[in-house]
Amino acid sequence: MFELSKDHEEFRAVVREFAETEVAPYIATWDQEDHFPVDLVPKMGDLGLFGLVVPEEFGGADGDFTSLCVAIEELGRVDQSIGITLSAGVGLGINPILTYGTQEQKERWLPDLVAGRALAAFGLTESEAGSDAGATRTKARLDGDQWVVSGSKAFITNSGTDITSVVTVTARTGENADGSARISAILIPSGTKGFVVEAPYRKLGWHASDTHGLTFDDCRVPADNLLGQQGAGFKQFLKTLDDGRIAISALAVGLAQACLEASTEYAKTRIAFGRPIGVNQGVSFQIADLEVMVEAARLLTYKAAWLKDELHAGRRSVPEVKQAAAVAKLYSTEAAVTATRIATQIFGGNGFMEEFPVARFYRDAKILEIGEGTSEVQRMVIARGLGLPNA
Repeated sequence: MFELSKDHEEFRAVVREFAETEVAPYIATWDQEDHFPVDLVPKMGDLGLFGLVVPEEFGGADGDFTSLCVAIEELGRVDQSIGITLSAGVGLGINPILTYGTQEQKERWLPDLVAGRALAAFGLTESEAGSDAGATRTKARLDGDQWVVSGSKAFITNSGTDITSVVTVTARTGENADGSARISAILIPSGTKGFVVEAPYRKLGWHASDTHGLTFDDCRVPADNLLGQQGAGFKQFLKTLDDGRIAISALAVGLAQACLEASTEYAKTRIAFGRPIGVNQGVSFQIADLEVMVEAARLLTYKAAWLKDELHAGRRSVPEVKQAAAVAKLYSTEAAVTATRIATQIFGGNGFMEEFPVARFYRDAKILEIGEGTSEVQRMVIARGLGLPNA
């Protein structure tokens, strides 16, 4: 029987207490005011959340990916904005530098990122290059010992905070022999001349998360800011997205769990026609369905996380992890969206009121089916993994 280790469950309890004391009392206000709680980030760093998968030499815990998913789930159970801050901070901010960076790049950026003194972002998406990420229009050319970057990015998480230190940007750096774009990844520090962080988006959900468009107007950075090999950027971000999909799946599990708990408690205490609404099968059966969805989503998520850890240990293959990540992300995120709809319905008129958290859950859910690859992309990846023609 699959189960998390005792250490994982003890760690879960620590993160849950943190989320209940440092996030839950304030999140309604942060959400209402579109406030990114920058002061919370160092506290998350002190708890070791940003360094879970980072080697000790850079200040991390040298732990496993499963622990990161546990932390994301528990934060996401209380609030999705804070959960995605950790997920993106590690998966899109730290991991590309950790995986592909030189020793000098790691020593420069990782200690502050691990400690929560800084955040990093990953600039991939553009207005005409989302699911079709290979269609990126941002360009970079070498001019002597400098890269000159021009273009724009959209919907970039953690990119405009007061402590954002660097953004990894994918850009065209030439063409391959077949005429396709040669895409590379380049580190652009915050404050670089010509690097403009646009105004924050007005979003349906994730109101306490930092999200901006970015513009690069002949930004000049040292040639040494190339992350990994020139032309390897496409493969790098595909690998980054595989890991990110498992993390988003964990975020979705946290949301579905929150809906299950809120609906169960409400069904026990809400009185209609002289009795708790939970005695009605129309309500109790929906809550039973929530339980099934949560359990299935959690198992798929932690199977994928386990496979990721096994891959790191050399005991599994990349295709196995890619397939498991897509399956987990597809099921968990669609289950979370359904869970928020069910929870809002169970709460009735109260579910439409912002004073009840299920209203926030409902708003936050939809992006889970979009970010880190849409549900349609996940189905394409899964079909391709099954060897279906033209997938």
